[in-house]
Amino acid sequence: MCEIFISADPASYESRTRSVRLHGVVTSIRLEHLYWEVLEEIARRDGMSVVHLIEKLYDELVTARGGVGNFTSFLRVSALRYEAMLAQGRIPADVGVPIRSLDAKAVLHELPKGWSIQPETPAAAADTPAAGRALQRALTRLPH
Repeated sequence: MCEIFISADPASYESRTRSVRLHGVVTSIRLEHLYWEVLEEIARRDGMSVVHLIEKLYDELVTARGGVGNFTSFLRVSALRYEAMLAQGRIPADVGVPIRSLDAKAVLHELPKGWSIQPETPAAAADTPAAGRALQRALTRLPH
């Protein structure tokens, strides 16, 4: 089992820091290379830079929740959610399909327990093991 994980290229889990300007304030975000690669793919899908994606995510998070909390952790979770939703077929694998063109309600319909702040449905609770398997498959899809 461990070989699946320990065979990852060490460069994929080395950290890289990027400076971004969020509403005039320069801040640094430190993430592992693999997370940066996933965020870059998400940004490319919608024709934007990763810095622009980060600014957009920050603004939308503040608008939706009134605050940010641990933004770096939020970015890691966003990258993992993206990969898991790709593996589940909720997001098309064709990177030519922009994320903004997707019907968010359809993508988020009956998410597994713990994946959303929306009320849990019985079908979502029953799907939790499948979601875990999908996340595991998504992680093995990431570049090594």
